[in-house]
Amino acid sequence: MSYDSRKDTLQHIERVNELLLMAAKRLLIRGKKHDASKLKSPEKEIFDKYTPLLKGSTYGSKDYEEFFTLLKTALDHHYLHNSHHPENHENGINDFDLFDLVEMFFDWKAATERHTDGDIRKSIEINKDRFGMSEQICQIFRNTVDKLGW
Repeated sequence: MSYDSRKDTLQHIERVNELLLMAAKRLLIRGKKHDASKLKSPEKEIFDKYTPLLKGSTYGSKDYEEFFTLLKTALDHHYLHNSHHPENHENGINDFDLFDLVEMFFDWKAATERHTDGDIRKSIEINKDRFGMSEQICQIFRNTVDKLGW
């Protein structure tokens, strides 16, 4: 009797599909809850004041870094309540799960769209050093930027 792999392969395909759907549901939930802490005190009033000013700044510039000082109270609270920020974790990105990493990447992209001169590729390079990311993770991010046509 010869083995026919069709049944086992179809079961494997179905299982991977189930797991991907489970992951997609988690990502959808995270998307709905993303940055909700910015809508409450102490974050909201501080972001109300400084977000319009950030739009004209260049990510990573001296001006941008000065805003970080002014936003410290809001950012400390924000990082504490949002696991997709490396600052939320004792060991930064090394303590992330895959969902934190995916949410962080798309958060960076959305943030670049809020700046007049935002650039996801530039953000990846700045954040590589800022957060001690491996070249492998950065290349995966760059590949994703290419795949999505950004």
